[in-house]
Amino acid sequence: MSELLQYLITGLGGGCAFALVGSGLVVIHRVTRVVNFAQGSFAVIAAMTASTLLASGLPHGVSETLAVAVGAGAGLLVGLVAIGKPGTPPGASLIVTLGLGVFAYAVEVLIWGDQPRSFGGVPGAVDVLGARFQAHYLLIIGATLAVFAGMGVLFARTDVGRALTACSANPYAAKVVGIDVRRMGLLSFVIGGALGGLAGVLVTPIQLVTFDYDVTLIVGGFAAAILGGLMRPALTLIGGLLLGVAQALVAGYGNAAYQMEVALVLMLAVMIGQAARRPIVQEEVA
Repeated sequence: MSELLQYLITGLGGGCAFALVGSGLVVIHRVTRVVNFAQGSFAVIAAMTASTLLASGLPHGVSETLAVAVGAGAGLLVGLVAIGKPGTPPGASLIVTLGLGVFAYAVEVLIWGDQPRSFGGVPGAVDVLGARFQAHYLLIIGATLAVFAGMGVLFARTDVGRALTACSANPYAAKVVGIDVRRMGLLSFVIGGALGGLAGVLVTPIQLVTFDYDVTLIVGGFAAAILGGLMRPALTLIGGLLLGVAQALVAGYGNAAYQMEVALVLMLAVMIGQAARRPIVQEEVA
């Protein structure tokens, strides 16, 4: 029982990283209809930046905050390249983000090298019903829940959030009422960069991060986001947590080498299920 509880807690912590990356994908896709394949790079860049700032003597909190800001800045740069030119179709922007994600590898290796990095998180361990795990997992879970609650408030209670939602629902109508759709699209990339950056700084104390760790994050994040059709942050959170727990159970009771396959199988199953339901819905509408 204690072993199972330990796997559940650690799985929830890892799933939070997938949920944050996936939520960045959702925010960007809702506003721009672009699937941002550079999303995982924001996490790696922020993680590497935080490790550098901490090594230079800056305290925790300041280092992680600056690193998340760097992730947001990276998101803005990707947005400027991907959707900065008016009239760029989402398919072309998708290819641009894929190319920028690959280009980020070269930048990361040039600046930080190819060796894995990590840094200390919340010190100590916690015992719950015989299960022992790092206290940092509680920070990851608490911060993720707070971020998703904040996103709910942003989209439901603020003018900026309503403008983002309007661009998501009907960009042409949003233009008519005076909303700058391009600016809202760039803002969505900034938010996506910040969410990815937060995932990076939260997960690095429990996971060695290398320049290519974005592959794991983008696969897991996309698998979580696809559960809600790349449109619903709440379902993305649920998908990320379920995926994290599933991977932890596979690693604990089976073979850790199959964790990536778990994400791919989950993503494929959801996509097949959605494709199977779509003709039924269309037939009912007809």
